[in-house]
Amino acid sequence: MASQQQVNPKRQQELQLQYSNYKNTLQQLASKIGDIEQEAEEHKLVIETLDPLPQDRKCFRMVNGVLVERTIKDVLPSLKTNSDGLKQVLEELLKQYKTKQTEMDNWKKLHSKLQVRLSESQRIEGLHFLDGKFFLEKI
Repeated sequence: MASQQQVNPKRQQELQLQYSNYKNTLQQLASKIGDIEQEAEEHKLVIETLDPLPQDRKCFRMVNGVLVERTIKDVLPSLKTNSDGLKQVLEELLKQYKTKQTEMDNWKKLHSKLQVRLSESQRIEGLHFLDGKFFLEKI
């Protein structure tokens, strides 16, 4: 007696691939978000450090791998511009992540009667499935 929930193996592989693609995309976005957050925090720290100092004081900045000497009044405006740009990029990445997460949740609801499983040995770029749970590999 065949159950209605039985899916042919080819369809099951397609569903597993779609699921893996969603998870992989979310993982990549999360990684980018983490990198941008870290860089924005570094910019904030440098800006907070330089703000109270005299504007004609010497400082050094890395430009394309070359350390150049400037004054705080030359460096601070570009740091603030870069920081604002990073915040905008971060907001956009967060929107993309939420959209993709919602898309994946809707996909899961649509295919809730079908079981999409990943074997314990299957890896998705640092994402593992074990004992019914996903976890990220820490490098």
